[in-house]
Amino acid sequence: MKNIFILFFVIAIHIAVHAQKENYLYYMKTWNFLKYYHPDIAGGKKDADSLFLETIGKVNEKSDENAIITLLSQNLNHKFSGTPIIDAPKDVLSANQNFRWYQKNKKVTSENKILLNDIYSHRFIAEADQKEKISDFKTNEFKKDENLPLANRLLALAKLQGTIDYLYPHKYLMEKNAEAHFSDLVDQTIRCTSRKDFEIILAKVVSTMEDTHSFRFYDQLNYKNEIFHRSYYPPFDYVILNDHLLVTQLLLPDICSKANIHVGDRIMEVNGKSILQIIKEKKSLLSVSNPETLLYLMSDYQRNLIWPDDQPRKDLKINSKDNKTYNVNTEFVNFADKQQRDLVTEYIQRKNLLKQQYKIVHKDIAYFKINDVFGLTENIPDDQLDAHMDAVFKEASSKKAIVFDMRGYPDWGGFVFHYVYKYFSPVENHFGKYYKPNVKNIGTYIPISYEDFGTYYSDIKNKNVHPYKGKVFMIVNPETLSMSEWNTMNLQNVFPQSKTIGQRTAGADGDIRTIKLPGGYNLEFTGNGIFYYDGFQTQKVGVRINEFIEYSDDDIIQKRDLELERILKNL
Repeated sequence: MKNIFILFFVIAIHIAVHAQKENYLYYMKTWNFLKYYHPDIAGGKKDADSLFLETIGKVNEKSDENAIITLLSQNLNHKFSGTPIIDAPKDVLSANQNFRWYQKNKKVTSENKILLNDIYSHRFIAEADQKEKISDFKTNEFKKDENLPLANRLLALAKLQGTIDYLYPHKYLMEKNAEAHFSDLVDQTIRCTSRKDFEIILAKVVSTMEDTHSFRFYDQLNYKNEIFHRSYYPPFDYVILNDHLLVTQLLLPDICSKANIHVGDRIMEVNGKSILQIIKEKKSLLSVSNPETLLYLMSDYQRNLIWPDDQPRKDLKINSKDNKTYNVNTEFVNFADKQQRDLVTEYIQRKNLLKQQYKIVHKDIAYFKINDVFGLTENIPDDQLDAHMDAVFKEASSKKAIVFDMRGYPDWGGFVFHYVYKYFSPVENHFGKYYKPNVKNIGTYIPISYEDFGTYYSDIKNKNVHPYKGKVFMIVNPETLSMSEWNTMNLQNVFPQSKTIGQRTAGADGDIRTIKLPGGYNLEFTGNGIFYYDGFQTQKVGVRINEFIEYSDDDIIQKRDLELERILKNL
């Protein structure tokens, strides 16, 4: 009898906790709806975060949908003047907007459905350039090692949910189980007892967005070194491929020699865990638009994101160049050791410098590196810049081929947007469709207006056009991100004969938006929808590529430049 009583007690607690979680979820949905649509909150008369913190503590396992709607709306205006808002643009992205949570919910009374529909029909219309009001609530008032109170943890998740539902144009591309996963994370948020555990939850929520613009969120985590096991660095550099780490450079040859590690070795497991499994675990904590970008970014030695634990020594399962498999145990670099730290630091600096200095030098090729074009303006007076750039492109036009290396972020926005367009392009060059948030109906997105065209498309009337008949190549890879992707689309249209070669790009184009979260975190994410003019999607997919170039292990070890080889072959 005693055991039966205990079982019923445990079941009762489980039911109560589940009910509490479901009610928190409904509360978040309702709060976000009011935050973005009710004139009192969206218009700034009532602070949304304050309303949350004042009322979330009143939600319990007995609260139902109607009680939650009343709790949040009771002190807001229910009577609206003016006619209902009518917004019916011809071209609109509306796949994200979903009100079934109250409109199709049989538990919600007809009175409350009418109330919420009335709020939506008389929703607040923001100014085009109005940004989200920053709450008086201090987002960074907590110590870095202090776990946030439950109300503030739930507020952070609610703000993330609202961002995804109302501000993130690509919610419809997220995994179908994303909402169920969010529900599990709310449950974990209720029970988490440390700041580190809460930061893991935040990282997992952000990762579901699958947006490379949000990748850097991990770097804001106070416990990032512990969460990603970055305490020790390997004595070798590597590239991460689908199921293995390829050793590409020995940083500390003595350590590697003792462990029988060589350049060209393939590491298949770390401390008994396969590389495939480790990548899967890391993917759940990092936001990236596609798998290729995840592997590329995680291959950065300096980030040091691939390791599954903080052990100073690791067991590695290696498949050697001659296809022999064996296990080794090796020490990792301890940054407390100054000599080891200096060697690694010097290596990182040298590697970065070589990357910066890369260029193609060939008598038949004009080469432009997108993150190193501002140097073309050095020592050129402003009033002579137009003539100087005309001369640069005239010289480029005398070559058999022009190469635009887009593997980086543009250091000069005017290079492609203004000067390449001005010299080479026809007057009309509408190469893509740029969707912005619809201020008349937040959560939907519409094409930029004619007044905005000058911000995103160049338009110089009566200009001279210098068509280039030679070959044009754009080189891309996962470092082709955001403006670099937009510029690549631009160049593809300016030069119809061009070929884009390389690897899949970052798949995150458009302006970056930022929201503030309790705890002092800032989340950046893609705020616009970008498509080719024929409707081809770029988010997650990346830019169109004529020839994908895949490097084999041997290509990487031999430091081959396959993109340059392809270009020279096609001259």
